Amino acid sequence: MEQIKTLIILSPGFAKDEQDTTCLPAQQVFVKALNKNFPSLQIIILAFQYPYIEKKYKWFGNTIISFNGVEKRKLLRLLLWQHVYKVLRKIKRQNNVIGLLSFWCSECALVGKVFSKKNHLKHFIWILGQDAKKDNRYVKRIKPAPHELVAMSDLLSETFFKNYKIKPAHVIPNGVDTKMLSVATVKKIDVMGAGSLIPLKQYDVFIAVIFEIQKIMPDINVVLCGAGPEEKKLKELIQHYHLEENILLTGEKKHIEVLQLMQQAKIFLHTSSYEGFSGVCLEALYAGAHVISFVKAMHHSIDHWHIVSSKEEMVKKTLQLLSNPLTAYTSVLAYSMDDSAKAMMKLF
Repeated sequence: MEQIKTLIILSPGFAKDEQDTTCLPAQQVFVKALNKNFPSLQIIILAFQYPYIEKKYKWFGNTIISFNGVEKRKLLRLLLWQHVYKVLRKIKRQNNVIGLLSFWCSECALVGKVFSKKNHLKHFIWILGQDAKKDNRYVKRIKPAPHELVAMSDLLSETFFKNYKIKPAHVIPNGVDTKMLSVATVKKIDVMGAGSLIPLKQYDVFIAVIFEIQKIMPDINVVLCGAGPEEKKLKELIQHYHLEENILLTGEKKHIEVLQLMQQAKIFLHTSSYEGFSGVCLEALYAGAHVISFVKAMHHSIDHWHIVSSKEEMVKKTLQLLSNPLTAYTSVLAYSMDDSAKAMMKLF
């Protein structure tokens, strides 16, 4: 009888249990899509940094091994990699491993590259965002070949090539789990945002845009979901602009709760200055919202996704959509995670 095929995924982190939906939600959806489309495939996920505990546990039938390597530096980091390498050797001995997939071109990919080369296994590196930017010290050490690299968007492929002169051979986009969303909901929220409250996301711009719109639409109803180091600053900004009656800061919410709010939203504003391929934007489109952002992830245009180049343009486009009674808030499926999972498995 043929031994069950095993795919090893190397990731900086993963959900600590089945209730933890805020840790890398897109990667969680991807793993579930693999489970759904390849039910006989065994998946083992090695989480280098998070959860903050060393343990082996099950997550929806998948095996997760966490190493709690978040605070480890220099020599301790090398020891962490050695530990992961030993675990990989054990997994290889006990299973029919078809290959390794590394999330981000970082330390996970470095360990994955060394192990796969030594053991003649396929290894692919999914470039997911910040890893395509300049000053990624791991790229030089990994020396990835084009055929090993999978970019999550056209933009990431171009950015990686521009910075490292290596052109990823594959582009496999982010996608949505269509079962998690429906659209038959009353649109009670005019504008919504969701994400980590960090400088990169530019939520100060988000609040400034709402301030301008509120001058024309005094009763505009806005929801911003997320937690992070910028929270205090953003609360002060809301008070400064006297927008307490207009903007609700919800704090961190479970993934499913964010999706439920999206279904009630007309416009999803994404003010981030840099993105790999925003999962929340894709989900918002499928939930029936129009998306307005600064970053164009793919070469082709996507229905109901409006790209603007300035705060002023963002204000103008938002007002245009909200004030037009003919604006259709219909569902747009840009990419399904089922298709992403199938495309990734084709490589193996």
